[in-house]
Amino acid sequence: MPNKINGFPEILTNNRFYLELSLDGSQDPVDAYFTECKGFKHTQEVIEVCEVTPQRWGKAKYGQVVRTKVPGNIKTNNITLRRGMTKSPTIWKWFNTVQTGNWGEKRRNGSLSIYDQAGNVQAIFEFYNAWPTNYIASDLDANSTELAIEEIELAVEVFTRKQ
Repeated sequence: MPNKINGFPEILTNNRFYLELSLDGSQDPVDAYFTECKGFKHTQEVIEVCEVTPQRWGKAKYGQVVRTKVPGNIKTNNITLRRGMTKSPTIWKWFNTVQTGNWGEKRRNGSLSIYDQAGNVQAIFEFYNAWPTNYIASDLDANSTELAIEEIELAVEVFTRKQ
């Protein structure tokens, strides 16, 4: 068991913030801690509708052309999480299980909680029907002082901010 400070792994105490990943149906209360996250992007497409109204405009024989913008479908980007490599195989096992088939049954709901240095929750994002699309283990160099990095990309259908 790693050394803990305020209940969190010691490796995270030097960071300004960190993210806690919890997956529904997991045996562990926390599946992983991360120090970097990209892709929190939630957008709504704009549909531009062009229509001719019965109003006449100037010397035109026909109606006035009006362009209206209406909300379209919501799009959620993939979320990419990075951390220093740990001995926990949880993320790799999930990725490997999805890649071997039945990915639809392996989608998971979960949450990402963002903590400050004192261990206080600053925000919670919930996601639904996620599955890992990409797993990267950084290049290793025994002469380097850099920590090995593990990165996983999750395709999520929906994410919402709960706190």
